[in-house]
Amino acid sequence: MTKIAVIGVGRWGVHLLRNFLAHPQAEVVAIVDPHPERLAVVKQQFNLPENVLLTTQWSDLQQVPGLTAVAIATPATTHYALIKDALAQGYHVLAEKPLTLDPTECQELCQLAERRQLILMVDHTYLFHPAVEEGQTVVQAGKLGELRYGYATRTHLGPVRQDVDALWDLAIHDIAIFNNWLGKVPVSVQATGTVWLQGEGKEAGGRGQGAGEAGGELTARFSPNPQSPIPNPQSPELADLVWVTLTYPDGFKAYIHLCWLNNDKQRRLAVVGSLGTLIFDEMSPSSQLTLLHGEFERQGNLFLPVNQSREVLELKVGEPLQRVCDRFITSVLQNTPPSISSGWVGTELVKILSALTTSLQQGGQSVSLQ
Repeated sequence: MTKIAVIGVGRWGVHLLRNFLAHPQAEVVAIVDPHPERLAVVKQQFNLPENVLLTTQWSDLQQVPGLTAVAIATPATTHYALIKDALAQGYHVLAEKPLTLDPTECQELCQLAERRQLILMVDHTYLFHPAVEEGQTVVQAGKLGELRYGYATRTHLGPVRQDVDALWDLAIHDIAIFNNWLGKVPVSVQATGTVWLQGEGKEAGGRGQGAGEAGGELTARFSPNPQSPIPNPQSPELADLVWVTLTYPDGFKAYIHLCWLNNDKQRRLAVVGSLGTLIFDEMSPSSQLTLLHGEFERQGNLFLPVNQSREVLELKVGEPLQRVCDRFITSVLQNTPPSISSGWVGTELVKILSALTTSLQQGGQSVSLQ
């Protein structure tokens, strides 16, 4: 059994708690959250035994005998200090995305985990989605022919963050999927944005918090050193609409549309090739992953579409987050770092988001990642 503590039981942390409580090789021994009322709710909701430590203080974990691992679902501004302290104390770490807000900090944490021979894994849940796993197989098997370009749309009406723009709130999912399917990372990026709701003078973060809880008070209370809370990076404006372009080493481009001010809720991503288009539509109730076959046949000066058909791909059954938790526990028990969503994968994604933020601030200038 792996004795684990869950840090933060807000909107996402409560799902991590549910999965670890159900895992046959995990034993939840402690829960940390700065809100006592949340601790009371999860105690009742999951009928937790009395021997599970419920505390508002991170430092109380040092009293827990045999604690092996922690799952961190707190504001991203707290990640660096929490993860560094956890690794220093010898705990394996599963962290909510993004790993931190700074690529240099991410690299430091990955190197620390390697030196301590500990697991550092990031909860990029989409990488464990059956549609994404099958999509990677299709693309890398060459079934789309010569890859032409990709596109994605992630839109909805709220929630509107006050500490993060639409880029940091939404883009990491689609970037992770494109990188996974292509087996590559971008060499350059561009981003442009539009602000309607929160303009000059608003308290706002130019970078995001994956778990979705904001505020300096929480940052301080989650910090291992409350006397030195981590500053919340701020930007004078928060973009409600962001357009992203990712350019990969072979010239392939992926275009991403992000907006939290759009009633048309979409979660759609596609890769287009010379032999067809692969579409991941998370909102589709019956066909989340579809392969549209079709190509052109040249007849003189004409290009005629041929071999057209539609194939709905069968997917494995399973909750992606359950797979995340299972992979983490397996990695801890075998002491084998997970390749699919390691700290290094998370570091690369933070590096890309940071470059996109630079491009956004420069009005859409291309930013090299090489």
